[in-house]
Amino acid sequence: MSFTQIRGVWLTTTASTVFNSRENIVSAMDFIAETGFNVVFPVVWNKAVTQFPSRVMQENFGVEINPQYRGRDVLAEVITAAHDVGLKVIPWFEYGFASSYNSNGGVLLAKKPHWAARDSKGNLLNKNGFEWLNALDSEVQSFLLSLILEVVNNYDIDGIQGDDRLPALPSEGGYDNGTLEGYKKEFGKNPPQNHKDSQWLQWRADILTDFLARLYKEVKAVNNNLLISMAPNIHDWALKEYLQDSQTWLEKGLVDIIHPQIYRRDFNSYKNIIDRLIKQQFGNNLRVKLAPGVLMKLGSYNISPDYLQQLIEYNRACGIQGEVFFFYEGLRDNNNALAKVLKQKYYANSAAFPCLLDLNQGNKNKQKVVNKKQGLLNFFKNWF
Repeated sequence: MSFTQIRGVWLTTTASTVFNSRENIVSAMDFIAETGFNVVFPVVWNKAVTQFPSRVMQENFGVEINPQYRGRDVLAEVITAAHDVGLKVIPWFEYGFASSYNSNGGVLLAKKPHWAARDSKGNLLNKNGFEWLNALDSEVQSFLLSLILEVVNNYDIDGIQGDDRLPALPSEGGYDNGTLEGYKKEFGKNPPQNHKDSQWLQWRADILTDFLARLYKEVKAVNNNLLISMAPNIHDWALKEYLQDSQTWLEKGLVDIIHPQIYRRDFNSYKNIIDRLIKQQFGNNLRVKLAPGVLMKLGSYNISPDYLQQLIEYNRACGIQGEVFFFYEGLRDNNNALAKVLKQKYYANSAAFPCLLDLNQGNKNKQKVVNKKQGLLNFFKNWF
């Protein structure tokens, strides 16, 4: 009997050799498919470069592709190798609105300083080492959307993915002149210095939600079957810290699949977050869209086989059909130990990747309930 699950893994340029050659890519896709996965999320935008030849980047910044891959098209190579073994491909725009990491804005802001995000002191917005583009600025938004649409129009992909930096902006930001003027025009006063003031927080988050709505609409206009995948941080911490209002995204139907980054290193912490997200965000109608982001490897850390098994079993017990692992190299460590656990037990039987119809069924059921309630209200209004 066939069934559907989201079994995904992120492919990085950091601490990985997958993209170093076409042969490495083919080998990795073969291994991922043999382990039982059905979708890969290859990074295509980070550190101010793309992993595909980009006319948008060439015209704006004079850099066509990540210099490490000059003369190649890594994304095209991944797509060919992945599709050959039945894997879906959803390109991951990792850096989103982040300009650079510990580089004072890097090449993007060196060329376009007016794109910089500003904190309340007027300084370049920096959080945890990342410097930021102004995600609230329409010109910056159009640039990033053009990058995404370039991929959508030119490649045989199955969707696109944002994450904790797309759409996002640290809540310390928004103090550039344009944003200040917009807020003052609407409310007749300057924004508060307290960057977590509820009105100021929500107003900026709504701008990012509007951008996601535009992204969703324009991607679907090219190909309605493409999935909009998001891997934000955890609600509602993400709203307060990065203006990511994933609750509203879900309510408005702006995301087809979502992978909150539940990067916790012990089972109880993971379980507590899953319990809270199910209670707050993912009722039965939306559970089908949820496949949590799981930290498999980071630096010297590797998830233990025991914790991996606990986590997957709890997901299934909660009706969560799938997960996405960060990142591929964790499958290969310790003589492929974690891949063996997945292949021999949880991913032993093949699973189809859910289609858009499956994923949107919850929204349809929810809408039926809304329509039924509205019909009853109209009946009683007419009756009385």
